[in-house]
Amino acid sequence: MQKHFVIMIRQAPLIITLSRIALCPVFLVIYLFYNKMGIPLMVLPYILLIIVAILELTDIFDGHIARKTGQVTTLGKILDPMADSIVRLSVLLTFTQGLIKLPVLLTLLFVFREIIISTLRTLCALNGHALAARFSGKLKAVIQAIAIIFILLMIIPYSLGYITLASLQITSAWVIGATAFYTILSGLEYLYIHRNDIKASLTVV
Repeated sequence: MQKHFVIMIRQAPLIITLSRIALCPVFLVIYLFYNKMGIPLMVLPYILLIIVAILELTDIFDGHIARKTGQVTTLGKILDPMADSIVRLSVLLTFTQGLIKLPVLLTLLFVFREIIISTLRTLCALNGHALAARFSGKLKAVIQAIAIIFILLMIIPYSLGYITLASLQITSAWVIGATAFYTILSGLEYLYIHRNDIKASLTVV
C-alpha cells in the first residue's frame, strides 16, 4: 500500500499534466453544445470560467509539485509546454465557433507561433541543449490566459442583455488581436536568441 502511494506521488505531476489535456474537450463540448445539454446561457460563462481556472491552476501546480518532490523528468519537460500549447490553442480555436466567432486567420497566428517554437525546441535538442524559457514566453502565457478569461467574463453581460452579440464578438477579436501581436513578438525574440541554433541546422553534415 505504501509503495503504491509513493508511486502515485511520484507520478502526480505527470497525471496532473495529462488531466489538463483531457479537460480540453470538456471545455469545447460545453461551449459548443450548452443549449443541447440544457445549460442556460447565464450559467455557461461561470462553468467555462471554472474549467479555465482548473486548467490554469494545474499548470502552476504540476511544475511546482515536480520541483518540490524532485520528480522533474524528461517526459515532464516535454509534456508540460506541450500541454500549455494544447490547452490554450484548443480554447482559442474553440472560440472561432459558437458565440465568439473569432476570425480563423487570427487564431492561426497562435498555431503558427507554436509550430515554429516547437521546431526550434527540436533544433536546440539536436544541438545538445534545451530551449531556455524566457520572461517573454512566460508573460505570453499570462497574457493569453487573461485574454481568455476576459472573453468569458464578457459573456456574462451579454447573457444579461447589457451588450449585443456584435459587441461581444468585436471586443473579443480586438483582445485576441492584441494578444496575438505580443505572442508573435515573443516568438520572434526566441528566434533571435537562438539564431545560432538555426544557422547550425542549415549546415550540411
